[in-house]
Amino acid sequence: MIYFDNSATTKAAPEVVDTYDKVSHQIWGNPSSLHQFGEQAFNLLEQSRKQIADLLGASQSEILFTSGGTEGDNWVVKGTAIEKRAFGNHLITTAVEHPAIHNSMEQLKQLGYEVTYLPVDEHGRISIDDLKKAIRPTTILVSVMAVNNEIGTIQPLKEVADVLKDYPKIHFHIDAVQGIGKGIQDMIMNDRVDFVTFSGHKFHAPRGIGFIYARRGRKIAPLLTGGGQERNLRSGTENLPAIAAMAKALRLLLDNEPTKVDTQRQIKERIFNHVKDFPLVTTFSEDNDGFAPHILCFAIRGVRGETIVHAFEEHEIYISTTSACSSKKHLASSTLTAMRIPEEVSTSAIRISLDEHNTLAEADEFNTVFDQLYKQFEKLSNTSADEPAKA
Repeated sequence: MIYFDNSATTKAAPEVVDTYDKVSHQIWGNPSSLHQFGEQAFNLLEQSRKQIADLLGASQSEILFTSGGTEGDNWVVKGTAIEKRAFGNHLITTAVEHPAIHNSMEQLKQLGYEVTYLPVDEHGRISIDDLKKAIRPTTILVSVMAVNNEIGTIQPLKEVADVLKDYPKIHFHIDAVQGIGKGIQDMIMNDRVDFVTFSGHKFHAPRGIGFIYARRGRKIAPLLTGGGQERNLRSGTENLPAIAAMAKALRLLLDNEPTKVDTQRQIKERIFNHVKDFPLVTTFSEDNDGFAPHILCFAIRGVRGETIVHAFEEHEIYISTTSACSSKKHLASSTLTAMRIPEEVSTSAIRISLDEHNTLAEADEFNTVFDQLYKQFEKLSNTSADEPAKA
């Protein structure tokens, strides 16, 4: 079995599952309780928080736990809107964000806020000039993803940060759900960023756990009120087994990161170089430093993405259409649509997404199976094999 769908979710690491199990059985007190079981739980909670902070070069107080990427994105967007409503009602994001950002922005529009969606070029990347033109006196938030979840584009985060240094009152948020452990931590944790979203199940932690980095001194309103956990910012009894497991997963992920990133890039390159010259193939990801090392997106024109996914599944190779969140809805890729790719091409797109456990041997097996299936895809396609790629 070859699993090439790691951007959808990763398999929990055995060591991480072991931590989760031990904490569940041995440290089961509520961290808010005053007795020794509560104190024991609280100490582990703060140890986990410190470990994550140290790994990211942050302060312990700047790490706030959530249920995952969706909550983190919603919290930063809506929490900023509520907190800074007296100072402005304009938010800026990109046309290729994850639905957790896009739909949060759309909800705020219904409440009277104004949103600017920055367009992207043929590579799915925003223009810094467009950002500069979009900023208004009423702008309160700029939210830009680190790595696009569909085609792997790395956004110009440092350049965005440089622009926003002239606007210190605007919150700068990065969705780093797809970017952690991919060799760009210096871009993500830059000296101007205010909030960053992370999700545990993208790096071998359990599902339903995540965290945000919130720069000291920056304020956002809570979305979940109640018992006052997480410094009165995110109420709810902490999921301690998952938090401790996530701290371990992050440590394992970032251990020897450059070697892991290099291996993923080699795997991507081997598949990219194999498929790119087939007549029916249109590639959307590129094999260069402007794209993440673990995501490769391409289309086989004339064959729907779900058909390609199931064809590979019969060979026990697991890939996806462009986004797991929308794959069962049979929707065209929002990123490819923003890139102005015709629908008849974008609905044929598939995504390969890697992690540090994938191998070059798996890439070779994928290429072998691809050769076999391509003959079938040619018959299915209504597109002539000599038709030029559309982009």
